[in-house]
Amino acid sequence: MIETPAGLSSHASTLPDRSVVPPVWGRITDIAVDYGEGSWLVTFEGERYLDYSSGIGVTNTGHAHPRVVAAVQAQAAKLLHGQQNIVYHEPGLRLYERLSRLLPGDDWGAFLSNSGAEAVEASVKLARVATGRPVIIGFRYGYHGRTGQTMALTTAKDVYRGHFEPLPGSIYHTAYPYCYRAPGGPHAPEACTCDWEAQLDLTFHQFVYPEHVAAIIVEPVLGEGGYIVPPPTFLPRLREITRQHGILLIADEVQTGFGRTGEMFAVRHWEVEPDIVVVAKGIASGLPLSGILARRPVLDRLLPGTHGGTYGGNVVACAAANATLDVIEDEGLVANARERGAQFLAGLRAIAAKYPSVGDVRGLGLMLALEFVKPGEGDGRVPNPEVTKRVQAEALDRKLIVLTAGTYVNVVRIIPPLVTSADEVDLALRVLDESLAAAGA
Repeated sequence: MIETPAGLSSHASTLPDRSVVPPVWGRITDIAVDYGEGSWLVTFEGERYLDYSSGIGVTNTGHAHPRVVAAVQAQAAKLLHGQQNIVYHEPGLRLYERLSRLLPGDDWGAFLSNSGAEAVEASVKLARVATGRPVIIGFRYGYHGRTGQTMALTTAKDVYRGHFEPLPGSIYHTAYPYCYRAPGGPHAPEACTCDWEAQLDLTFHQFVYPEHVAAIIVEPVLGEGGYIVPPPTFLPRLREITRQHGILLIADEVQTGFGRTGEMFAVRHWEVEPDIVVVAKGIASGLPLSGILARRPVLDRLLPGTHGGTYGGNVVACAAANATLDVIEDEGLVANARERGAQFLAGLRAIAAKYPSVGDVRGLGLMLALEFVKPGEGDGRVPNPEVTKRVQAEALDRKLIVLTAGTYVNVVRIIPPLVTSADEVDLALRVLDESLAAAGA
């Protein structure tokens, strides 16, 4: 149990009633936060919550990192908005240069926008104009956003798209290698027998000629679909197939990027070079910023005026992003994600052995998941969203914030900030152990 101070005065009663927020914002918690620091959120009453949601994978440098705050404050005092069509500004120029050096090779460029969905839209536009082809292929369980185009690409869960048909066309979906839920039974990703390649070939024979496909978009580790880590052969083989057919490979690194998986970008685990990389979330420690990275010969196919945006590459957000990259580099956060992730995964596996409802434990770096099932029912893999929600609620009662995921909402996902410490991980493991027991897992 996480201790909280007592006897502190509350200012929450002076806030407007919470009903002013529309119900479309599905609630993860009902807590009102006064401030954040590192891995922690603090309420007006002084209660401290260990935030292992990181604002859905955003606060990689922790809440209110002093160097990021200082950069934002300094820039806000000079210029709040310098629109990209009109002026150049130093934070933007420096960020464009730094982003072009984050991947192997010397001819990368970037385009900056505001949100992950907007950046995915930019990647689709670029792929279509660069190839002259109309079709985009995504994967089942994938999540790419909530705009019209990105909803069409998304299949992680019915709620994201179910009420909003018709959606843009020339989008097809194929199988992702979900080793735990393979038709032949669960197996280790290292010994994968999933038929994803055969299913992709079937897609080419049933739905669309490969020569009409502009790009295949993939999350290197599935996010909203359940934090599914692919087998080690998947992305390298997918890269071979796309090159064979002249198809661009788009890596949606919105949730996996900027160190979360123990590499700056998750594709580096498998030494795969995409044609386009989509970035957002962890890029600016909480300020709205996103973008795409692509080789300049591809990126420059977007001719002047064919794409843009009023707020993309905002000067304050760019200042925050430069400070974020400084912190990631100077404080060794990529290495910390690897080390704390290994610690956390080992701890989760030890805990899970005690609870029959835990069907699978998986993760890469600080992107971790427990998948819950109904023991003794069906083939032993029947999704168990009820116990998942109870575990999340019990953890919140013990002041640990974790999220859910998965098509059937039967996955608890754990997204610590990359600054988290070994002691905090141990604390979270103790809380999760207690929460699983209390939830009857």
